[in-house]
Formats: sequence, structure tokens, C-alpha cells
Amino acid sequence: MKRMKIMVGWGLLVGSLLSASLVKAATIVPVEVVNNLSTSILGSTVIPYKEVTLSAQTAGVVKFIAGEVGTAFPKEVALVQIDESQLLAKRNAVLAQIQNAQAALRSSEVQYNRELISPRSKDVGAMPGFGLPAIMDQMFTKPMADTVLGGYNSEAVRYSDLMTSANHVSQANGMVQQALSQLQEVDAALRNTQAIAPFEGIILQKLVEVGDAVQPGQPLLRIGFMKYMRLLADVPAGMINQLQEGMEIDVRIDGVSDMTKAKVTQIYPLADPERHTITVKLDLPTQIQTKPGVYAELLLPANPNSVAKTLLIPETAILRGRSLPSVLVVANNKSELRLVRTGSVYGSKIEIVSGLKPNEQVIDNPPPKVGSGWMPSAETATQPN
Repeated sequence: MKRMKIMVGWGLLVGSLLSASLVKAATIVPVEVVNNLSTSILGSTVIPYKEVTLSAQTAGVVKFIAGEVGTAFPKEVALVQIDESQLLAKRNAVLAQIQNAQAALRSSEVQYNRELISPRSKDVGAMPGFGLPAIMDQMFTKPMADTVLGGYNSEAVRYSDLMTSANHVSQANGMVQQALSQLQEVDAALRNTQAIAPFEGIILQKLVEVGDAVQPGQPLLRIGFMKYMRLLADVPAGMINQLQEGMEIDVRIDGVSDMTKAKVTQIYPLADPERHTITVKLDLPTQIQTKPGVYAELLLPANPNSVAKTLLIPETAILRGRSLPSVLVVANNKSELRLVRTGSVYGSKIEIVSGLKPNEQVIDNPPPKVGSGWMPSAETATQPN
């Protein structure tokens, strides 16, 4: 019996000591007023660092596709091939035209050189010779035709023949150039039958199948550069001032447990006239493992120029164990139990959405189950300076 009384006494002593420590820890603190700390949450989508839609440049039938969706490929490989049999036949015909034109050019060059070395105007068998021995025509007939008969000038005739031969050479050379240009045109058309990868990546979407007939401009494949990933978000125009290129903001990606940072890399200069939003792109860290099309949330910081303020009190000032959170508000050296609505937690402080006003004071670390009227003792309470 005596032992029981001793134990009860010790219990009362420990309880009183604990109560005294709780009372001693209670302090009166002011409601802290800071700039708006609230964040805005906006939806966004994960996209590849680069994305391109390959389109057909010529009409034809698709005869080859490099793979299915998700297939990886290196740079500068053919991803789609359109049937080129007609163009190959046309190319062979152009090659034959080039051979004919080159042959005509060689023949005209030979005729030009012949006219330079042995002019036709000096031919003894040509008019105005009389069929006399060649030396007689050269000595008497042709000089007489130049001086006595009139109307004939052997040098003018030679110049005309020479120019005619030169024109034939020029025309033949033009035909060669024309045929070569046709060959270049056909080769360009042949290159257009292939959709070449401008970078390494993967196939994101197949828009045609082997055997499909396509027309110029028709989309074939959608490909993306997947080494780096980005976020694409449409930010309301009224919130765009909260972002700047180069700043990092918190993002939450579906399928990724931890929150990460994303860097704002591009803010479009124009707004969408229908939705009144501005497109923003953000780069994700390379170690983030995600896929295009995944939903992500952007946590935009509060506007520093906003007139809205945030009220903060120590989280230990909240009286727990009640149906609604409440605090003890001090006014005229008396306390009043007041219900409050709480918001986000910032370290050891908690946001008060409603129930308190700036410049009010609350009791921090109050004992549990106290109510209106309870005040820390003058010896233990700590008043703010």
C-alpha cells in the first residue's frame, strides 16, 4: 500500500513537471506577413527535344519503311523509299541524250578545226573556178573574180564559213548542257523518293504503310530526337511575367516519384489569339527517364509584384485534437480560441488562409486541451520585441 502511494506521488510529480515544461515553452508570437508564397499548377506534356514530320516530295507508291513505331535509327539513313522505277527509266533516256549531244559536239568541233586549217573558200573545185588546173585557178581565176568581176570576196566567204562552224559548236555544246541539266533534274527527283533522317532518333508515328500511294506533301513519318526531353506548356498570358528564360522551376512528372527541376529555354513571343495562352518550352535533366506524351505539372512561383500577402505562424501554434484547426489569439492580455483554415507548410511555418489578420498575435506551443482565456504565465512567457 505504501509502495502504491509512493508511485502515485511520483506520477503526480512527473505530471506537474511536464505541465510546467509545457507552460514554460509557450510563447506569444506575431502573425508573420510575407509576400505571396502560393504556387500555380499548370499542366504540360513531355515532348522530344526535336520533332520532325517527314513528308513525300514526289508522287508514287511506298515500297519500303525503315521500321515500326519505336524503332531507333542513325542520322542520314533512308526511312521511307518511294518506287523510283519510272524515274530510273527516264534517267537512262537522258543518259542516251547526253551521249548523242556529246557526239554532235565532237563532230562540230572537228568541222570548226577543218575550217580553220583548210577553208572551203579556198577549195579549187568550188566556184568561181573554171575547172582549170588548180594552179591556174589560184593564180588567175580567183584573183580575177575578186578584182575584175566584182561581187565576190573570198575572205568574206571564209569568215562566214568560219562563223557558221563556230555556231554549230556552240549549239552542240548547249545541247550537251541541256541534257546534263535534265540528268540533274532526274537525280534530284530520285533523291526525293527517299525520306532521309536529319538526325538520330526514333520513329514516333507511322502515317503510311508499304503499298500506299502518296502525293507530294503527304506526311509519311513523325520522328523525334530522344536523347534529351522537354516540356511543352501553354501558360495563360496573365501569368507569363512569372517566367523568364533561364530560370528553373519545380515540375512533377507522371511516373517519376521525385519532383525535379526544369529550365525555361523558350518563351514564344506571341500569344494564341483564341486561348490567350503563350507557349513555353522547358528542358528536363538528362537523368529523367520518361516518354513523349506523358503528363507533367509545372509549379509556377508566385508573382513577385502581386499585392496578395501570405500569413504564416509556427506550425506548433495549431491546437490539434479538435475537429477543426484552431489557435489562441492574444488581445488585451487575454486569449481567444479561434478557428482557422490552413494552407501549405513552409518548413516550420504553416500558411493561414483565413481566420487571422496581419499584426495579430498567437500563442505558440500551447498546452493541449486549453481554451479561451488561457495565457502563459508572466514569468515564463516570451513577448516579442
